[in-house]
Amino acid sequence: MKPTKEIKAALFVLLGTFSFLIGFNFLNGTSLFKSEKNLYAIYDQVEGLQTGTNVTVNGLSVGKVSSIDFLLNTNKILVKFTVRNDLNFSKNSIAEIYEAGLIGGKSIAIIPVLDGEKPLISGDTLVSRTKPGLTDVVGSEIAPLQKKLEQVLINADTLISSLNTVLDDQAQQGLNKALSEVSLTVSNLNAISSSISKILVSQDSNINQTINNLSQASANINQISDSINKTDLKGLVNKFENTVTSLNSILKSIESGEGTIGKLMKDEDLYNNLEASTKEVELLLKDLKEHPKRYVHFSLFGKKETPYNSDEKN
Repeated sequence: MKPTKEIKAALFVLLGTFSFLIGFNFLNGTSLFKSEKNLYAIYDQVEGLQTGTNVTVNGLSVGKVSSIDFLLNTNKILVKFTVRNDLNFSKNSIAEIYEAGLIGGKSIAIIPVLDGEKPLISGDTLVSRTKPGLTDVVGSEIAPLQKKLEQVLINADTLISSLNTVLDDQAQQGLNKALSEVSLTVSNLNAISSSISKILVSQDSNINQTINNLSQASANINQISDSINKTDLKGLVNKFENTVTSLNSILKSIESGEGTIGKLMKDEDLYNNLEASTKEVELLLKDLKEHPKRYVHFSLFGKKETPYNSDEKN
């Protein structure tokens, strides 16, 4: 027996309804053929979160957001989502809303907790948390900066107004004159710099010659230093030490009264005798100068010599 048109139409309607249910559940993140857990989380703000958004654990997709609506008689947002039935995390796990990307909207990540408490069961409400996104961070950083910039602009405007009030026409003319003088000074400095450059160019050969002379002098100094290094300084020092030792020995001998010099320095009688002899020689020379006839004379008639009298007065 062939199926009638009515049976065909009924089968077509049933197939269409079944397909519609499968598609609707797929778009809502649920499945007719899988056993899943329904979980809940309550948030103050869910901007960017949409139905059908993935629910992940460590980046792995384990479910989808089923519905987003107000919690009864409050301004809180109740989010319902489904996860795989084989997840056995603690019911103290955290459902965190995070920014999936710059243009990817928001997603929910379950931060699993393994504290030995009862595992998740369908109908549990997880602890909720919202992770600040890049937009929120940038906004929180820009807001204080904007306030500071506005304050700086206000201060600058106040400063300019104060300057306009303080600087009268005469002061402004003086300021303009000072700026002109500064400009003139800069021009003079440029001219001086140009002159110095010309002098350096004209005296380039002399400067090079001077540098060469300095280089030659440095080489000569290095040669002198090498010569000094090659000199037997140790031998010279040893000879000097021997000389000093001998000199010390001589000085000790003199100090102890040995030798002629030592006796002259230490023997007081010898010193007195020498001093007396010296005085007698001086008297003799003086008398010789004053009375030469007593010592040298010629006599044709045999004149008697005049005896020397030490007490004779001048």
